[in-house]
Amino acid sequence: MSFQQIVKVPKDRIGVIIGKNGKIKGEIQEKCNVMIEIDSETGDAVISSGSKEPLTNMEPFKAVEIVSAISKGFSPRRAYRVLEDEETFQLIDLRDYAGKSPNSMERIKGRIIGEEGKSRKTIEDLSGAYISVYGHTVGLIGKFEEIKLATDAVTLLSKGRSHKIVYNMLQEARRKAKLDRMRLWEDSSFQQL
Repeated sequence: MSFQQIVKVPKDRIGVIIGKNGKIKGEIQEKCNVMIEIDSETGDAVISSGSKEPLTNMEPFKAVEIVSAISKGFSPRRAYRVLEDEETFQLIDLRDYAGKSPNSMERIKGRIIGEEGKSRKTIEDLSGAYISVYGHTVGLIGKFEEIKLATDAVTLLSKGRSHKIVYNMLQEARRKAKLDRMRLWEDSSFQQL
């Protein structure tokens, strides 16, 4: 069974995916056991099952996620996080909130990034997800719960909610998750006695 998928890569991100002397492209191919061909004219990155190995020995969907994440502004190091169990890549289209207004788009992106990247960093710290704001999208990498929290934060900021409300929501969710983990630990410790 063969696999092939094309990922559109913006021209300014092609070099990042290829890397110096093809290093990054080679790493992705090796880690996911796939072939990647990039057309620098069109920006098409073709990810395929280049070898005759069974599809079970490959990670083609992870390769697609890595290439997509890098094309949306993530560094290769951060994009490799999707190789871990239960980690995934997701995109939010900010046009859903800004419409066609370039001014609204810039305002929303500014709210998500914050002054000197402070808001983006705070959301990352409190949710656990990686965030990249690129073009009209926000890319997220993390576990399901982390991505859900970060998505909620980005959505609230995009709808005009204050940073304080968003940070409080994230801190409350983090506190609740910590309490749940403590209860689970206590329950398992009690059962072992």
